[in-house]
Amino acid sequence: MYIERVPNRTSRPALLLREAWREGKTIRKRTLANLTDWPAAKVEAFRRLLRGEAGSAPEAVFAIERSVPHGHVAAILGTVRRLGLESLLAAKRCRARDLVLALLVERLLHPCSKLATTRLWDTTTLAEELGVQAATEDEMYAAMDWLAARQARIEQKLAARHLAEGDRVFYDVSSSFYEGRTCPLAQFGHDRDGKHGLPVIVYGVLADAEGRPVAVQVYPGNTGDPTTVPDQVATLQERFGLSRVVLVGDRGMLTETQLATLRAFPGVGWISALRGPAIRDLGERGTVQPSLFDARNLAEIRAPEYPGERLIACFNPLLAEERRRKRQALLQATERDLAKITREVARRRKTPLTAAEIGVKVGRVRNRFKVGKHFALTIADGEFRWVRQEDSIRRESALDGIYVIRTSEPAAHLSADDAVRTYKRLALVERVFRCLKGSELRVRPIYHRIETRVRAHVFLCLLAYYVEWHMRQALRPLLFDDETLAQDRQARDPVAPAQPSATANQKKAVRRTADGLPVHSFETLLLHLGTQCRITCRMQGDPTAPRIQQLTEPTPLQARVMALLGG
Repeated sequence: MYIERVPNRTSRPALLLREAWREGKTIRKRTLANLTDWPAAKVEAFRRLLRGEAGSAPEAVFAIERSVPHGHVAAILGTVRRLGLESLLAAKRCRARDLVLALLVERLLHPCSKLATTRLWDTTTLAEELGVQAATEDEMYAAMDWLAARQARIEQKLAARHLAEGDRVFYDVSSSFYEGRTCPLAQFGHDRDGKHGLPVIVYGVLADAEGRPVAVQVYPGNTGDPTTVPDQVATLQERFGLSRVVLVGDRGMLTETQLATLRAFPGVGWISALRGPAIRDLGERGTVQPSLFDARNLAEIRAPEYPGERLIACFNPLLAEERRRKRQALLQATERDLAKITREVARRRKTPLTAAEIGVKVGRVRNRFKVGKHFALTIADGEFRWVRQEDSIRRESALDGIYVIRTSEPAAHLSADDAVRTYKRLALVERVFRCLKGSELRVRPIYHRIETRVRAHVFLCLLAYYVEWHMRQALRPLLFDDETLAQDRQARDPVAPAQPSATANQKKAVRRTADGLPVHSFETLLLHLGTQCRITCRMQGDPTAPRIQQLTEPTPLQARVMALLGG
């Protein structure tokens, strides 16, 4: 910064506080304040301060009025604008769009209730950047209604960006608990959060092959996961206009019933996996057996029970060892409980337990650890005996570590290796749910009473993750993420356990990048960015003096972040 004297023909010269920088061969200037009305002594003191002359202490000249965190806001808003998310929401700027953007950014900074959001976004530069300082809670609810009305159009634009004919689309479902009783979407159902006694809502996410979310749909909490599949097919074909697509879903989602439904849709293929009982049936018929993997850990098979499908059997020795360990632990836990019942039956001699009473107690134990099928039980009045069925355990353990991928796609379109790789990439959609539910975005707890606002809340969280996904991709050199993961997935054995690259191991070992910067998680990196502040100051002793705003100098890490994000 410097003070420039600008001549004026008809009046005294203007004294302007200016900032200059170079863009290529051109010098750019920006006026920060007009100092013409300042006394000459104050201007001279200010000039000495800018020159860094001795005796010109800043605190003797300036009063700092406010220091507000800005770096993380600039990083997220910059990413939002480079992604063109503003135009996705609405072609022209309006109050509702600004509020939705502010809600989205605040979701990444401080996920909280809408009321708390109106308090928190004034603690950073976010409210000032988007002009929403005076926004009320009612305005934010109106903005959410505005977003809900545009969800379908926004998702269509996202699909046009990231999905094309013949693409593989990943789909998975999760649920979150709901605080309250008024929303019709909140129903008692399968609770994945472990919050027993509360109703839940169900939501399904569609993502592209890279794990980038494209669409989300919310269902009542008592909706079964498989029953949501036809809606997603209709979304892909009718709303997104994709006549040819391959849907990838887990074995609990794409059940036999739903696969029969998919076969009725021309142009829709699928990739899934067989469930445990189906694999055991194939093992009993000799279709799946350990000898398949003598030469390689992957083998393509055919079975008359699955006409028109390709089955790819895979063997993972580490998974086999883990299943054996877990089975032994469950068997031992079941035996301890059965032994307690045996001792109780033995003690009751005066009033022996009836067979019915013993059966009730044994039923609770049998169903607790899901290994009751491996025990032979003898129950009578006053009598209870049990023994392990070693043959049953041996038959089941012979298939440990074996899983079977199933697909409708012919080998000309999808190799066996790629079918396995594609199914395993469902973990990318699971990461969406981890981020939505974790401390980063916190889709839960859900307090909204109106159905449309619950839907808008979930969609807003998904859009926030969309921004986070792109930021994570750009910032991988500074995160603990494996930078070569995408390339390694295509080259490594699709069945063998994944191994981190040398670069990832190095980052984890020394916790420094190649150029000496500290490696962060995404959350701590945002916190560090927030230490770059926008400072507002004025001349000491003059409340009417012009306010000057200046950013603190970025640290090397902050400068590197903004460079990676394209800022």
